[in-house]
Amino acid sequence: MKVAVIGGWHVHIREYAGAIQKNPQAELACLWDDDPERGKALAQEFSVPFEPDLQKIWDDKSIDSVQITSATYQHHDILIAAAKAKKNIFTEKVLAFTNEDAQEIADAVKENDVIFTISYPHKTWPTLQAAKALVESGKLGEITYARVRDAHNGSTGDWLPAYFYDEKQTGGGAMIDLGAHPMYTLHWFLGEPKSIVSQFTQVTNRGVEDNAVSVLEFANGAIGVSETGFVTVGMPYVLEMSGTKGSLMVHNDILEYSCEETEGKLVKKADLPPAMTMPIDAWISAVVNHRKDLAPNPIEDAVALTKLMVGAYQAARTGKKVFF
Repeated sequence: MKVAVIGGWHVHIREYAGAIQKNPQAELACLWDDDPERGKALAQEFSVPFEPDLQKIWDDKSIDSVQITSATYQHHDILIAAAKAKKNIFTEKVLAFTNEDAQEIADAVKENDVIFTISYPHKTWPTLQAAKALVESGKLGEITYARVRDAHNGSTGDWLPAYFYDEKQTGGGAMIDLGAHPMYTLHWFLGEPKSIVSQFTQVTNRGVEDNAVSVLEFANGAIGVSETGFVTVGMPYVLEMSGTKGSLMVHNDILEYSCEETEGKLVKKADLPPAMTMPIDAWISAVVNHRKDLAPNPIEDAVALTKLMVGAYQAARTGKKVFF
């Protein structure tokens, strides 16, 4: 399969483009960016042509797939154009800024029958795969509480691109970027929420939140807490989950759990599964084998994350509980 890179804006562009070049089933064909200087530099870095005319990529029948790492505010138009051009799509989170835009993208993806994946890499982790299996086994009972914290020091360490604080391009700050991981993880474990409240603050005063928490209510009375920020140093990834029969805790690559079989004691789970294939490689396999079922995180998951983010930001702006 031949893949064109659409956009050099996102910080993960090198990770994805590099993965495509390392995958024997894929070929990186060219790169487009709305910033010609940045695009040319990236194209040279990957030894591929820079294509300044996006329409030529849509018209090129030899290019069957695209990796979209453009600015988030461009997603709506670019993703719909890609789908209409019959290009299979791999994209970075989040899908869109509004539920309406997300649904229009989803309609285009479905109508044009392209293979779509959005990058939710945390779902491939051995710890989270094992946690998911524990929950689905029923050993923890009915889940009543889950907390996910994912934070780094991008603001205080001053290593994020300046445009990551441009609300027009990003749609927000820490929550819509890094906070996507806790949000899609909560949705994966707990399903559809009923309501949400948020508290967002600015610590480094760059115009968008760099410290953020959202609390979600789910149908069975479970509470989910999504924590994120760009102002945290040395804090491990944290997933804590409690059920009516047990609990679990993930700190980075360690999973501990308690239930009836552990006599209520918190024990380390030693037999973690191997890491799953990363979304970019799973998407490539799905395209090459013409198997939509092999593509992780389909368009419905992308729409769900947009819904969560729209609710989170509405709650933060209004200071009120938002119902889904």
